[in-house]
Amino acid sequence: MVDLLVTYMEMIAPPSGDAFAAPAPGAMVAHETLDIAGYERLYRAVGEPVQWDQRLRMGSGELERLLALASTHIHVLRVDGEAAGLCEFNSVGQADVELTHFGLIPRFQGRKLGPFLLDRSLRAVWSHRPRRLWLHTDTFDHPGAQSVYTRAGFRPFLQRMETFPD
Repeated sequence: MVDLLVTYMEMIAPPSGDAFAAPAPGAMVAHETLDIAGYERLYRAVGEPVQWDQRLRMGSGELERLLALASTHIHVLRVDGEAAGLCEFNSVGQADVELTHFGLIPRFQGRKLGPFLLDRSLRAVWSHRPRRLWLHTDTFDHPGAQSVYTRAGFRPFLQRMETFPD
């Protein structure tokens, strides 16, 4: 078992100001429907460095059902057609939408692509008029994650130590 400091954050209004301009030629974000193999490949490429395993512990049928839900939105960042990151939301269309996964493949980090992906994805989800968006981040996440969320408009509402399987 491992203890992690978990910070819960929420956003109660859509992003203000102009949308982020693409920080690199050929960078674009789109809501995509991925098959299981494509999703798992991208999930692993983004998540292994920060120890994501939630989706990998799901059975293929359970994951397939989750990905097929109209309320599951996966926004993929592509740079010159190559998948570079993802932003995954659950419960889109409901009052409270959870941002469950957000990140870049390590070789795409450090180029301002993360804030671009997050901004474009948040704007798309806010078009469904939720009451709020929320997420949780922990000490295993990228060291800059919380500051990116804060700049995007999220504010902490709870922080606590939680125990997870090792």
